[in-house]
Amino acid sequence: MRKFYAISEGRIVEVADEIGSIVEAYFQPTIEEKNFLIEKYQIDEHTLNSALDPDELPRVEQEQDHWALIVKKPKNYSIHDEYHFKIVSIGVFLFSNRVIIVSNEQTNLFSQKPQIALLSPPDVVLRVIYNCIFHFIEHLKIINMVAEEVETKINRSLENKYLINLFALEKSLVYYLNAIHGNGLILTKLRAYANKIGFSPEGKEFLDDLIIENEQCFKVADIHSTVLSNLMDARASIVSNNLNVLMKILNIITIALMVPTFIVSLFSMNVPIPFQSYTITFFAIFFCCVISAIVVLLIFFRYKEM
Repeated sequence: MRKFYAISEGRIVEVADEIGSIVEAYFQPTIEEKNFLIEKYQIDEHTLNSALDPDELPRVEQEQDHWALIVKKPKNYSIHDEYHFKIVSIGVFLFSNRVIIVSNEQTNLFSQKPQIALLSPPDVVLRVIYNCIFHFIEHLKIINMVAEEVETKINRSLENKYLINLFALEKSLVYYLNAIHGNGLILTKLRAYANKIGFSPEGKEFLDDLIIENEQCFKVADIHSTVLSNLMDARASIVSNNLNVLMKILNIITIALMVPTFIVSLFSMNVPIPFQSYTITFFAIFFCCVISAIVVLLIFFRYKEM
């Protein structure tokens, strides 16, 4: 899918065609669109394919007539992901008067309010990176909420699926840390080449703010990852303890039933037994069964309190 965007009153707005546009965005580009980008804008084929690879490392490269950036962004989460929060790559190709954006996922690149008035293509690049950082922050909040919900379920559950969900969240945080760190390296390199790229004074200030925001995002992700990792053993112990408590209760019930079973079996043998000719014998046996079960339970609870 191909979309066009233009700058209007310091904001990015979507337009119908290429006329007057300053940004071209390609979501899940076809082979024809890839060939078009390679031929028209002389974009390196390897770099273009790397921008569509979710496992590609973030980086900044200077080409002959443009800058090529590969930044990381959280993948839109769906219920089918089963607690796996994934990462996607976004390719940003900055020309002197145009910005080409390529991604394998259809996403809103300019969903957040602009922090600065957009005036030039370098400002658009900063806006894309800001949007990526903002989405990481929002996803970290969601991961924290989901982790708390799963932890609550673990306290009452004997199943392993909730532990597996926590493992998935912990794995996701590791990928998030790596992606956020990679975006931080991109921002640092952009700051070093700010004059060469052509950032305005306002753009440089905004770039400094983005570096701080990304560092804070990284620290938050690191805290969540550390806490979740340290609590994994405790959560596994809770599941094991819940199972032990259940087995203990079942053993108590089994033992409490063994004595009455023995009494009934003793008086049910097909041989002559004392008092078998009396009607009250049945009720006496039943009474002994009840008393024996109560005595076993009282002994257990007394032993439990000691």
